Amino acid sequence: PRSWQGRTIASPVILQCGHISDTMKYFRSVFGALTSGQGGGVRDNTLYSAVNTQEPLGFQDSVYAPTTVPERSLNPAIAVFDRFLQGRLHQKKQRSKWVFLTMVLGLFALTFGSLLIVIDPYSIIFTMKTRFSEGTDTFELWRKPPIKLVLKVYLFNVTNKEEYMSGKDSKLKFQQVGPYAYREDMSHSNVTFNSNGTMTSIPLHPLTWLPELSNGTEEDLLYLPNIALLSIANVMNDATFFTRVGLNLVIKKTSSEPLVKMTAKEFMFGYKSTLLSLGNTFMPSWIYFDKLGLIDRMYDFDGDTSTIYTGETDLRLSGLFENYNRRPYLPQWDGAPCNAVSRASDGTKFPSLIKPNDTLLFFRKSLCRSMPMVRVGEDWVSGMNGYRYHFRKGALDNGHNETANKCFCRKGNCLPAGLIDVTDCYYGFPIALSYPHFMEADETLIDSVEGIRPNPDIHSTHFIVNPESGLPLQLSVKMQINMALGDLNNIANCKLFSHTVLPMLWTDIYFDELPSSMATRFYIYLRVGPIAQTIFTYLFLIGGMSFILLSLASAFCIPKDIKLKEATVWKEEAFRHQVVEKEMNKQRLKETTNNTKEMEVYYCSLLRTNEDTEEDSVLQRTLDSFEEVEV
Repeated sequence: PRSWQGRTIASPVILQCGHISDTMKYFRSVFGALTSGQGGGVRDNTLYSAVNTQEPLGFQDSVYAPTTVPERSLNPAIAVFDRFLQGRLHQKKQRSKWVFLTMVLGLFALTFGSLLIVIDPYSIIFTMKTRFSEGTDTFELWRKPPIKLVLKVYLFNVTNKEEYMSGKDSKLKFQQVGPYAYREDMSHSNVTFNSNGTMTSIPLHPLTWLPELSNGTEEDLLYLPNIALLSIANVMNDATFFTRVGLNLVIKKTSSEPLVKMTAKEFMFGYKSTLLSLGNTFMPSWIYFDKLGLIDRMYDFDGDTSTIYTGETDLRLSGLFENYNRRPYLPQWDGAPCNAVSRASDGTKFPSLIKPNDTLLFFRKSLCRSMPMVRVGEDWVSGMNGYRYHFRKGALDNGHNETANKCFCRKGNCLPAGLIDVTDCYYGFPIALSYPHFMEADETLIDSVEGIRPNPDIHSTHFIVNPESGLPLQLSVKMQINMALGDLNNIANCKLFSHTVLPMLWTDIYFDELPSSMATRFYIYLRVGPIAQTIFTYLFLIGGMSFILLSLASAFCIPKDIKLKEATVWKEEAFRHQVVEKEMNKQRLKETTNNTKEMEVYYCSLLRTNEDTEEDSVLQRTLDSFEEVEV
């Protein structure tokens, strides 16, 4: 700082070199005040040099050439092609290349889409997956199904044995107990492929106890029919007098009773009986087993074979029976349709490509016949569509209403409606099949005993089958085993059971859904596959037509050569405008930087001039005061 007469005067150097940032802010504010118009006057943008204040600084706004972008053409064809092709086809060579490329792509896509329709690769894959051959998915699933197949057994416990045997009660009273649940590990072993489009195997159905699904234990004690005594009594009632006398002596000697106390397991899988042992000893061709159990006999597959269609000759037949035990019919029945077994299913696979009105057949050895199935609706299970089937109404009729079922009358003796005599399938024992609790059977059967309550919601059989593959998505097969006894008046201890139908047990063989891995695999095969093929077919067809139309439009609908070049000049102008605008922005930034520095110098010089002038004025006034004193 400079001092004069005790006053400190700020130097321009301080302003210039001191707090530069604050000084620059001050300069900018002054610059803004000088360059902004006030009071509605005309703004003067001219600034003058610090050296010569009459000379303009030279950083006023420059005047640039107009940069208006030309408007695009309003011709529809030109507008469309300019928008999507960026105006690149104004040269003949480029346009020819584009037309050729789009035409080739269009023809290729159209051809490929047409081939998808003609060849139908999904059908080829579907055929490969559905036909049985060594190692294929469908064959492996049939050979050993990975599903959890469950057998539930409900027994009918007699609650008034003493009252009935003494004559106090006129009707037997039954109480349903159970279920007793077992896992059925169904499989087909020793598979042999034959030359006629079939394969032969041995069916296996081992059972494993499932306590978690059971209501009770296998050791539950119940009063149940003595199958051995009642069966032998039913067979021997028409025997010679001396044979009946001998049998009665044995019955009395062994104290055999028609109702006996035994465990649930003994009744299902076999109990010892003196009469049965005698029968096994003296009549081994008839009774070749030394203990008797209903489930044990139902699941007796020893020596059985089944021959199945592979689908090689007819895809719809894959997985269905060609014959059972080397016969295309069941020898227990006299004629069709009762003895039919060919083209029936054991439940692992039904016909492929099922039509809504097709009648399917279900065969199981314990049924001793094929049961017709009819569609009653549709359902979705595991993400796949399925037809819901029930056994055809009247399937267990013995000719009372269904004349075609007359062949189920054994030796001309027809049981009441709702009962099928399967004696010849159960070693001559008087066994009859019905639906659980005599559902859809003659009312006299229900009225003859107590504790029977048929309920269609509980006791009906149903199947849900995918119509394309024949894959069962869900099933529940419910049947009841009864004893249909004849005249027993000549047999000791059995007179009260003459002409009686005794319910013994009913079974439910079911699975609720496919395993997740199996369901996912078939969902891809049956749902995703056809949808994906349809989508790709339409994409190729539509895409092919679009490319062909684009190629034709490029060749015939847009202006050629110079006309197209003139029509698309807007693009070149716009590009040049962008380049010029970029350069001008750079120039503006450079000029602004230079002008800022020049303004700093200019304002510093102004401040310094003002300070010098003030000092000179003070000095002059001082000198004037000295002169006055001298005078």
